[in-house]
Amino acid sequence: MISPAIELISIQKGDSSVDLKAIVKAKVDGKMRKLYGLKALFYMITDSAETALGTVVTDRNGFAILNIKSGQLVTNADGTLHFKVTVAGPKNMEAGEGEVTVKRAMLIMTPVKEDNLLSVQLKLVDISTGDEKPVPETAVGLFVKRSFYPMKLGEGNTDENGEATVEVPNNLPGDPLGNITLLAKLDENETYGYLETASTQKWGVAVSNRIEDQPRALWSSHPPLWMLITFIILMTAVWGHYIVIVYELFRLRKEQPAVTDATQA
Repeated sequence: MISPAIELISIQKGDSSVDLKAIVKAKVDGKMRKLYGLKALFYMITDSAETALGTVVTDRNGFAILNIKSGQLVTNADGTLHFKVTVAGPKNMEAGEGEVTVKRAMLIMTPVKEDNLLSVQLKLVDISTGDEKPVPETAVGLFVKRSFYPMKLGEGNTDENGEATVEVPNNLPGDPLGNITLLAKLDENETYGYLETASTQKWGVAVSNRIEDQPRALWSSHPPLWMLITFIILMTAVWGHYIVIVYELFRLRKEQPAVTDATQA
């Protein structure tokens, strides 16, 4: 029987919603493999009930992600959110589940532009009691969104007011209008889990997204003509020598005199 390992994490977003992310893996033939095509059922557990939130099928990376709107969230008496996910597979796999409990918090991002200096002020607050309470001495990071993975710009530790400031370079490439998407993150916190908020600012260098023919160059997929011609000549000379050698070997073999039985005697 395959015994799955299920990890459940919660990502509290800037719009007060929560992303639930289940990661489903199992050890098969001695290797940890990602399990895809399995139904993951998400639940919210409160002091008095267990409410189904939705079902998501795991993708090829073994991920199942469900967004929970702020209106669906119910906080327990101690100010925590408690979530659970269950996964049932085929007959040769045991059922598995994962749980996570986090306190409600929010990461607030305030872009600041003074002359040519760009920075972002981040504020981490605990909202588990209904009021905003600053969270000090906590590391928060600032990233810029890229095609594959966000690129880290910097990190700061919150002060007694829950605030930290991170500078932003003014030469980051953006979209055709010069827009960049900034991401503020709190990762793997024992109390609050994961937090994330985003903001789009016109702080980047405009980069065209039009596909244009580039000139021939050494670093491109279209090398200069002189290099291409030289390569063809050299390869023709090398293979030409191989062909001549093989031809001469066959010719010598045909010209070799036959040895008769009489001569052998």
